[in-house]
Amino acid sequence: MPLQALNQAIVCAQETTGLIHHLDHGSQYVSIVYNERLAEHGITASTGTVGDSYDNALAENVNGSYKNELIHRRSWTDVVDVEIATFEWVSWWNESRLHQSLGYRTPAEVEEEFWTGNPNHERMEIKVNA
Repeated sequence: MPLQALNQAIVCAQETTGLIHHLDHGSQYVSIVYNERLAEHGITASTGTVGDSYDNALAENVNGSYKNELIHRRSWTDVVDVEIATFEWVSWWNESRLHQSLGYRTPAEVEEEFWTGNPNHERMEIKVNA
């Protein structure tokens, strides 16, 4: 599942070179295949240090928001409903949500501003075979 999520993120990204991918120390994230996929696309893996405030803090914050804003607000009877709602929530989180760290703009607005200001920067098309 983590490799599928990574593949989806790579496909959706305009540019991946120079990105830092924060992940935890779970075996799926430190697997050879997972790290090879990161390297193929110029993404640096960062697992942080164990046991301090930098250990997976961002992922835990996002997971907490996901659970509070979506999962715990409904009674779920079908896993497909959870999957669809999750895809919608992730899309909202990544594309439409106002982010404080982005000056209360959406990631889509920030990305569009980047591409408008850097018209000669080459956009990468990434095809991922899972």
